[in-house]
Amino acid sequence: MTNQLSQIKTIFFDADDTLWENETHYRRTEQAFFKLIGLDAENGTRELLHTEEANIPLYGYGAKGFILSMLETAQRVLGPQKAASVTPEVLHLGKELIRVPVVLLAGVKETLQELAPFYTLAIATKGDLLDQQRKIQSSGLAGFFAQAEVMTNKTPQAYLKLCQDLKTSPAQTLMVGNSVRSDILPALEAGLQAVYIPCKDGWIHEEPPRTPLPDFITLTQISHLPHLLKGEQYA
Repeated sequence: MTNQLSQIKTIFFDADDTLWENETHYRRTEQAFFKLIGLDAENGTRELLHTEEANIPLYGYGAKGFILSMLETAQRVLGPQKAASVTPEVLHLGKELIRVPVVLLAGVKETLQELAPFYTLAIATKGDLLDQQRKIQSSGLAGFFAQAEVMTNKTPQAYLKLCQDLKTSPAQTLMVGNSVRSDILPALEAGLQAVYIPCKDGWIHEEPPRTPLPDFITLTQISHLPHLLKGEQYA
């Protein structure tokens, strides 16, 4: 695959936990929520994940769906009357999550500065449209990207549409992200190349399927990406 990287002209970047911190804030909010409804981390994670996965087809991904899933989980665990008493605090937790300042991951701005003169860069992310637009603008990175696409879900068709919008071929496009399930597998299926950069606090829902995975490149940090593309050592 490394030899094929010389063909790359366009790079798509995931946003949350690829460009800036995200899941750390969700994990902290979850812990406060579990304490509020009287569940330990194991049981709370199981109950909330059950609700979230049932709700994704209705609400999609992102902060607003997460807040609604916390409210629904509280209803199921506590019953309607007790859940009503904690609703204001659940809503407060959700609003505080949305208000968290954007914190760039190490090396992101410098990497984009190095790549921007030579490649067309775009954001390919999913989540709540308003929340993602806010984060993109607050990040100070918007000027690096020819397009910022907030997808309902990351599918091969969604990646192909973004390639079409940017007038680039899949074979000349690289997807960079922190989720094998959302960023890497559908991109490879669409004919893109892909680079995986793991994050420290992944969401259980994003864990890859337990099947043999195709080959893809894994980097430990985003600052290695320019060296990879130039065929240089980066370890």
